[in-house]
Amino acid sequence: MSASYDMERSLVRAAMAAPYLERAQEMDLARRWKFSKDKQALAELAEAHMRLVIAMAGRYRRYGLVFSDLVQEGHVGLLEAAARFEPEREIRFSTYAAWWIRASIQDFVLRNWSIVRGGTSSRQKALFFNLRRLRARMAADHPDETAGATLSRVAGALGVAIGDVEAMEARLSGADMSLDAPLAGGEEGAPSRADRLVDPAPQPDEIVERRIDSARRRVELQRALASLSERELRILRERRLRDEGATLESLGARLGISKERVRQIEARALDKLRRLMVDGGEVAARA
Repeated sequence: MSASYDMERSLVRAAMAAPYLERAQEMDLARRWKFSKDKQALAELAEAHMRLVIAMAGRYRRYGLVFSDLVQEGHVGLLEAAARFEPEREIRFSTYAAWWIRASIQDFVLRNWSIVRGGTSSRQKALFFNLRRLRARMAADHPDETAGATLSRVAGALGVAIGDVEAMEARLSGADMSLDAPLAGGEEGAPSRADRLVDPAPQPDEIVERRIDSARRRVELQRALASLSERELRILRERRLRDEGATLESLGARLGISKERVRQIEARALDKLRRLMVDGGEVAARA
């Protein structure tokens, strides 16, 4: 037998051996802890309710976590319940503690079930812990329904979006996988999943090529601009190289020509630039 199995049996035996408390005893211990901070009273109260912790921890075995860890987290919830319990409300401590024990265990499961952090809202928690049960029940009630329709029913029952249900279904259907693990069937030294991931960043040779092309285009553009007349260059700068280009009318007024003439000069200058750039690119390509 494994050490973990022996520990589990020990926990269960200790919990089952603890005496049950009468209502009056329970309230007395709770008051002694709340008002006098009597540690012995707290120990007796917690010991008597460890069977409740054991029972609740058992409900979460299916998530593949160590049982003793679940019990430990449940015990944390039990102590939290003892700290917050108000004896004057006249309710049984076990009724109150059950909520805190369950909440503590569920938070532990959510933190440790997967390295991918899940939702922590009340609706997301309900989805995580109830999806499989609800899906099985609704599939049994509606055997002819498609899987998508069943998930839609689950979404409606829990008040969440169908996309959230589908995402949680995908998470629950597969365990975490290491990117460094070799591909299925691969021998030692075989490629890993990380080796097959696509890096969207450009390769080093692509970066160098883009820099060279960019520098070449800048040189060709400067050469082309130098071939323009002073008036053509001024019109292009005023119209195309400023954040807010000048209007044809305002630029014509400053140059003493009509706006139609400005438009014609601009069109001619752009056509000249285009031809010079194309010719320069062809020359560079031949070189």
